[in-house]
Amino acid sequence: MLIAITREVSPAIAHCELTHLQRQPIDYALACQQHRAYQTALAELGCEVHTLPAEAELPDSVFVEDTAIVLEEVAVITRPGAESRRAETASMARALQPYRLLRFIQAPATVDGGDVLRVGKRLYVGLSTRSNQAAIEQMQTWLEPYGYTVQGVPVTGCLHLKSAVTQLAADTLLINPQWVDATVFGDMKLIEVDPAEAYAANVVMAGGGLIYPANFPRTRLKLAALGLPLKIVDVSELQKAEGAVTCCSLIFDAE
Repeated sequence: MLIAITREVSPAIAHCELTHLQRQPIDYALACQQHRAYQTALAELGCEVHTLPAEAELPDSVFVEDTAIVLEEVAVITRPGAESRRAETASMARALQPYRLLRFIQAPATVDGGDVLRVGKRLYVGLSTRSNQAAIEQMQTWLEPYGYTVQGVPVTGCLHLKSAVTQLAADTLLINPQWVDATVFGDMKLIEVDPAEAYAANVVMAGGGLIYPANFPRTRLKLAALGLPLKIVDVSELQKAEGAVTCCSLIFDAE
């Protein structure tokens, strides 16, 4: 059973953390509507969607991806790089406890789940304003017994590694090579975003399909031409909070 954990949009989302974007007004009602459509897309792709209640005091809490890294053997509860987000992890730990052994990132390490790209048994971790080398070292210690390798990847120009690169298929990545060194990913096939759509490299793989944002038409056409099974969602209000489609769910097999 494929589970997708999501969280309702905080009514305080307009006060979210921003690093690379200018603050814009966020339509809370529209953000909630778009988030519901995103949850529907997950369900249509075969996920059992578990929805946590909104956290009124935590503006960024809809972006549940940043709170944990869920593998088959263990879940790593993160220590987010923004201090204002660290209270988000407690409720996620409770939600994941029935499914996984939990490990907790400890200070001085910081890591956001949005900086962690898993490809098979390798975890690429963005070295960004939110995630540091100490977190990579902790994860390597915990995960090496399960056969994982944890590799740091410098990120420039964007918030998280998965702003710059995400997985399209077992052997294929979608990438903005302006923000991350493409050679890091070895012999993986790389599909580059359209140069006019810098933020277009974020896609969710779920249940044999792909969830993709509506507002990157040039890159979307490139992906559609490859015959990829795209489910298009509008997340424009969440994008104003420096979010993306991977940010809004934690997807894992319950077994």
